[in-house]
Amino acid sequence: MVMALQPLAPEAITLRIATVRGQRVIVDADLAALYGVETKRFNEAVKRNLAKFPADFMFTLTAEEFAALRSQFATSNDTASGRGGRRYAPRVFSEHGALMAATILNSPRAVEISVYVVRAFVRLRELATTHTGLAQRLDELEHKTEALAMRHDTFSRNTRNQLRQVFDALRELMTPPDPPKRPIGFVTPEDKEKKASGKT
Repeated sequence: MVMALQPLAPEAITLRIATVRGQRVIVDADLAALYGVETKRFNEAVKRNLAKFPADFMFTLTAEEFAALRSQFATSNDTASGRGGRRYAPRVFSEHGALMAATILNSPRAVEISVYVVRAFVRLRELATTHTGLAQRLDELEHKTEALAMRHDTFSRNTRNQLRQVFDALRELMTPPDPPKRPIGFVTPEDKEKKASGKT
């Protein structure tokens, strides 16, 4: 008897997707659970069809990557918490690998769930694009604001300098000239004539 599937929210699957080696991937045990098969049976089917899983579809985690993944998902399922006594590091599947896995399992549940898995990967891509776009727009706005502030500061400095020069010039014009000084000593009539005619 085939049970009717309850619609899955992509958000429920996105919680099982992690980023490893720059790729968004889902662990074999999580994918097997979604497709309704045991992890062992799932991996046996994958092993029989390895040619269908190039490196960008599926790869095996290193011990360090597996430990990092377990700590990242410490509160979720048995894969993440390490229960179940796995003797080997898990395989992880990209979006294309998850689809390929659904085709080799060839079960109605796997085919139906694969649609939800793809939607979850797409949703993560959309979120990443939105956040990247928003971050870029914030950076642009910050640079524009800094440039405007710098121009304003330069304008303010230039304006202050120009106003200071104007005020200094006005003060000079308002200051009466010093009265001519009389020379000390005796001035001959010839010296007076020379001074009056502008000769020195």
